[in-house]
Amino acid sequence: MTTPTVAAPAAPADDSAAQIVSLYQKHKKIYPRSVTGRFVNWRWGFVWFTQILFYGLPWLMWGERQAVLLDVVSRRFYIFGLVFHPQDFIYLTALLLVSAYSLFLFTAVGGRLWCGYACPQTVYSEIFMWVERKIEGDRAARMKLDAAALTPTKLWRKTAKQAVWIAIGLWTGFTFVGYFTPIHTLAAEVASAGMGPWETFWVLFYGFATYGNAGFMREQVCKYMCPYARFQSAMFDKDTLIISYDTARGEPRGSRSKKADPLALGLGSCIDCGLCVQVCPTGIDIRKGLQYECIGCAACVDVCDEVMDKMNYPRGLVRYDTQHGLTGMGLSRGQVLARMFRPRVLVYSAILVLICVGVGVSIALRPPFRVDVVRDRGTLARQVDNGQIENVYRLQLMNATEQPQTYRIAAEGLPGLQIADTAPITLGSVEARWVTVSLHVPSETASAKGPGVHEIHFTVESQATPTEEAHRLREKATFVVPR
Repeated sequence: MTTPTVAAPAAPADDSAAQIVSLYQKHKKIYPRSVTGRFVNWRWGFVWFTQILFYGLPWLMWGERQAVLLDVVSRRFYIFGLVFHPQDFIYLTALLLVSAYSLFLFTAVGGRLWCGYACPQTVYSEIFMWVERKIEGDRAARMKLDAAALTPTKLWRKTAKQAVWIAIGLWTGFTFVGYFTPIHTLAAEVASAGMGPWETFWVLFYGFATYGNAGFMREQVCKYMCPYARFQSAMFDKDTLIISYDTARGEPRGSRSKKADPLALGLGSCIDCGLCVQVCPTGIDIRKGLQYECIGCAACVDVCDEVMDKMNYPRGLVRYDTQHGLTGMGLSRGQVLARMFRPRVLVYSAILVLICVGVGVSIALRPPFRVDVVRDRGTLARQVDNGQIENVYRLQLMNATEQPQTYRIAAEGLPGLQIADTAPITLGSVEARWVTVSLHVPSETASAKGPGVHEIHFTVESQATPTEEAHRLREKATFVVPR
């Protein structure tokens, strides 16, 4: 890993003069060169996959509703055939654990695979740079255009690029908000200029974030803002596949003709063309070794392989390899891949499988409704008509299905325990409702049990429908007999 160095301030020429040295280096714009190759194809495959998924999911319908909708206002979260409530927060925790262990696993195996191929910052930077190349040209043309004086040609190219960038950013913001507000409703509001203030704010906010991060900040987000670049080394070891330059084969580097014999010239395979630096989106030189700025996009691998093909040298001067594979241990490619299945990788994989299986089983066995029992703190235990003792409870019934359901409530645990109102309760599709329930016990039971807190149980049963079987839930509560 390389660390930046700051030059020490020069000593003043005399006692009357002092030199001011800035500790901040001016940012130099990076002009990545376009490249072709297998890893570029993989990267664009992930760009297409992630963006079709992101932009397309909100428009996908599931019956009469949006297939994926996080309805924060109604506190209902729809994911295809599943409906979640805030009480299902445990599944969000499981999702975060799956994401974390997946990141640990992929990083331990192949380095910054997430950063190089699927991170939104990388994906949108690729899209924005593609637009830039189509309008302004490749690296040399863009550098020449930026250095030229303002002309009508430069003005229209810059304006067209900015207009396309803004359009992509706004569409991204609109799509993101469409996961929280039904996107068909949101589209109608946009068409009629009737979008609410919060929807407007978040569309502009995420649109501006996409426009700024992918259009202007780009590699600065990866180098200075993303914390992953700082702690990635904690997940690397000497058997992690990383983008590597084969120093033993490439050095000493130097230019030469295609027909020259590098051994006769005392040179390695690297012709010092600098293309690996020109294609790097973060502007680093991979020949200096592993650096925290490297996002693992493998653009340098593709361009170096092209150069090796032109020089009739074997490919792989810059390649995915491990530190053990580069240290002269004599490991074959198969041995390098076999060493990837080391204990930490197996542990990450086992934990990931267990979490996924556990979540899947939990969702499959999840009951179609939920019940929460809360004592009504506004009404104390009291004596009512005929000497009976009354306790009042509030039950929250949540229908997790998308069909109307009818429920019956019963209670047990004390002799003679009765519910004041035994009428069934009907809830609509994914409806949640608080229901007040009064329980009575005869005075004889209260006298026999004595004052204090006594355990009881509520039983809530859904009535069977032609398409669904009946389900029953049992919740514990307490009945208070006053002194």
